[in-house]
Amino acid sequence: QVQLVESGGGLVQTGGSLRLSCAASGRTFSSYAMAWFRQAPGKEREFVGVISGSGGRTYYAVSVRGRFTISRDNAKITVTLQMNSLKPEATAVYYCAAGPEPGVDGTYFYTNYYQYNYWGQGTQVTVSS
Repeated sequence: QVQLVESGGGLVQTGGSLRLSCAASGRTFSSYAMAWFRQAPGKEREFVGVISGSGGRTYYAVSVRGRFTISRDNAKITVTLQMNSLKPEATAVYYCAAGPEPGVDGTYFYTNYYQYNYWGQGTQVTVSS
C-alpha cells in the first residue's frame, strides 16, 4: 500500500516555473515507477512523465519534454516535478501516481492512467496568460 500527497501547486504567469512535490508512505516505494498526470476541466487525465524506481530513467510526454523534469529521492520517499517555461495550456490538476515498472529499470513505462495503482489527491496549477 502506498499513500501519496501532492503539494506545491499555485498560480504562475506564462513563462514561469513551479515545483510540485509528492510525499509518499510505504516501505516499497523504490519498487514503484512514479508518474505525474494532469487533468484539465472537461478533459481526460493526461500523462506528463514518469521516473523509474531507481530514479535512473525518465520518460516524458512530448508536450512537456525539455521543460519539465521529474526526480525522486528514495531515502526521503518523495518525487518532484519541476516545471519551467509554463504555458496556459498547462493549467490543470496535477496528480502523482505509483505503479508497476514493466521494464527493467525504466526500459519501458506505462503511460495510461488506468495502469497506475495509487494516486494522490491532486494539486491545482494555474498558468495565467
